[in-house]
Amino acid sequence: MSQPTTVPVTDQVLISADSHVTEPTTLWEDRLPAQFMERSMRSALNARHDQLHPRTTRPGGTDPVARLRDMAVDGVVAEVLYPTRATEIYRKTDHDLQEAASAVYNDWMIEFCSAAPDRLWGQAIISLWDIEHAVRELERCRKAGLAGATIWLIPPAELPFNSPHYERFWAAAQSLQMPVTMHINMGYGHYVNRAPEADGTMESHRGSMNLNKAAAMNVLLDLMGYGVLDRYPQLKIVLAEVDGGWVPFWLQEAEHFFRFKRLPQPLELTPSEYFERQCGVTFMDDEVAGHLLSRWCQKSLMWSSDYPHANGVWPKSREVVFRTLGHLPDNVQSDVVRETAARIYKRAVPPLLEAPATPLDASEWTERAHMLASHDR
Repeated sequence: MSQPTTVPVTDQVLISADSHVTEPTTLWEDRLPAQFMERSMRSALNARHDQLHPRTTRPGGTDPVARLRDMAVDGVVAEVLYPTRATEIYRKTDHDLQEAASAVYNDWMIEFCSAAPDRLWGQAIISLWDIEHAVRELERCRKAGLAGATIWLIPPAELPFNSPHYERFWAAAQSLQMPVTMHINMGYGHYVNRAPEADGTMESHRGSMNLNKAAAMNVLLDLMGYGVLDRYPQLKIVLAEVDGGWVPFWLQEAEHFFRFKRLPQPLELTPSEYFERQCGVTFMDDEVAGHLLSRWCQKSLMWSSDYPHANGVWPKSREVVFRTLGHLPDNVQSDVVRETAARIYKRAVPPLLEAPATPLDASEWTERAHMLASHDR
């Protein structure tokens, strides 16, 4: 009788630089001010969530105590938290509703993270139509303990990132030491409509994947090329869930582009230098990134689990990290799986959580974790 195969796991302490909450289904219905009730977001938000994440059922998405248990199971000591249902907020054309819905979400996130502020690093959602309002909300959320601010990845056509409209916001984010993050599926643009709720064909999914990365590339090109990173050298920019294997090649291409491009203002640094100084990118299970990390982007790429989404790697994170990053020197691994996130968000690395006394039932794993387990065997 064959013995079960033991899968190697990392002994690194892990911080997930991109995990998610699952907002209560009645959050906006219960908390939006009365004047917005006729414009309630509940049906749209929940429909969007059910289409994108039909199997996001872990209690830890909504209950921070349950979440800490799941983090302990996975060897994760802290998580940077992004929304799930609230990604729909950026598809609203009603600017007042967008601001009100964001504030409701931010209040709930503040409450959620208060259960373990050293481990739950929440991101505020900031609407950028009214910059003075955006700065006030950024200041409020920073004072309340949130770790960063999430904005749209694809801006509306009338407000490209080279617009002076954003200057006050960039300055405030730098002054408050509040990293600005941009997550896939948060913004304006046709790529949002080509997610799984479209016709379900491979072409639809392929378009969504490619356009997410193209959006991230465009953000970097704009922020570097239009001098934003020169004017705000302490501003931190994080692009979440776009994987990392493309980054070294893109930086090479950007350096070629800027070398021959006539710009109104010469750049102070090369794209690679800007990226290392101010930018971060998160990935989950990216073997190309793991290979390239032996030489490039060792201080800028950050591992993540995507908990509790079904396409994440929980509770197999330690196996995935060993398989994709185990060949790297310990100091590089530690940067990728925790130290870079701690540096960007200016948080201490917490101690390990005590593992639950009751083993986790395999039936509770996410769909992707079952696939990873089959792959490992």
